[in-house]
Amino acid sequence: MPYDRTRTGGTPVAATDSTGDEIRGTVQGSAPVPLSVLDLVTVGAGRTATDALRTSVEIARLTESRGFHRYWVAEHHSMPGVASSSPAVILAHLAAHTDRIRLGSGGVMLPNHAPLVIAEQFGTLEALAPGRIDLGLGRAPGTDGATAAALRRSDQLNEGADDFPQQLAELTRFLDDDFPDGHPYRRIHAVPGPVQATSPGGVQSPHRPPVWLLGSSGFSARLAGMLGLPFAFAHHFSAQNTLPALDLYRQSFRPSEVLDAPYALIGVAALATDEEREARRQVRAAALNMVRLRMGRPGLVPTPEEAEAHEFSPMEEEFVRSWNANVVHGTVDEVRSGLDDLQKRTGADELMLTSNAHSGDVRLRSYELIADAYGFPTAG
Repeated sequence: MPYDRTRTGGTPVAATDSTGDEIRGTVQGSAPVPLSVLDLVTVGAGRTATDALRTSVEIARLTESRGFHRYWVAEHHSMPGVASSSPAVILAHLAAHTDRIRLGSGGVMLPNHAPLVIAEQFGTLEALAPGRIDLGLGRAPGTDGATAAALRRSDQLNEGADDFPQQLAELTRFLDDDFPDGHPYRRIHAVPGPVQATSPGGVQSPHRPPVWLLGSSGFSARLAGMLGLPFAFAHHFSAQNTLPALDLYRQSFRPSEVLDAPYALIGVAALATDEEREARRQVRAAALNMVRLRMGRPGLVPTPEEAEAHEFSPMEEEFVRSWNANVVHGTVDEVRSGLDDLQKRTGADELMLTSNAHSGDVRLRSYELIADAYGFPTAG
């Protein structure tokens, strides 16, 4: 059934038709579903943000050549080990170094920004890489409360999350340039955007970035379902909520102009190495970084050697054990088996892999091994 705009104040229209062809990926090789990449632009100890961004370009080019479907960058703030505070800037850089892979935000934290600004940024990205841009949106701040207040110039943080559906509707109106007559924003236009097609001699791209909702709980799952939007769940840091959220999304789903059936991807922490011991070393170092973050001392991702020398308290050891239980890691055969099992258990339509390791070379090798394991096209 067609989506009724009056029910929620707006419907994001992301695909060119009701089949969702700009959303659904293509399965490569023997993979159970399309595989994609989530990048946090990880900065390891002894490395710079420049090093991390160069690694991101290398990973994007490698995964594009091997048949991964999309490459998303996640917005985070005030974390020394995560250099992805400006997704739109990074995506523009990646667009200049790739040709086919879809690029997007995983996601932009909408309450941190004015909807018009996001519409302008992603309209610009769409103009740079036509038909390749995704706009993933989250309602969390992507940082601590004090940093969120600095970003928003307000200490009313709950208001931003509570207003998310209204912010989403406003952003959608800007993307589609369809505020109704009498609306105070009726004469305001996001440029690049549809208004250019209505100007004398104007020609506008037929594409506009598909909107995805991201979440780690049930709120965005339900909203994405009600709006008939694709949904991305953060399994990599909220694994206990994965199945309930996906069930809620599917139960809430209403066909829309965007999708005629649910489409859900999940973010998965995955690291494959040539030797099992090396995978254990790498993920333990990454877990140490998470321990420090949870203790309010975020820093650069430590080396495996630093993690081996660290004296973990019993509480820290328990956190590491629990955290790494949800990281699919080991030899490539172990990782392939883990990914296959996870997809079967969740019914996810797409797996978005994120590798968190100190070394960029380790991360690159992991994606290469996984591509080989599933018989993806060879780089050419």
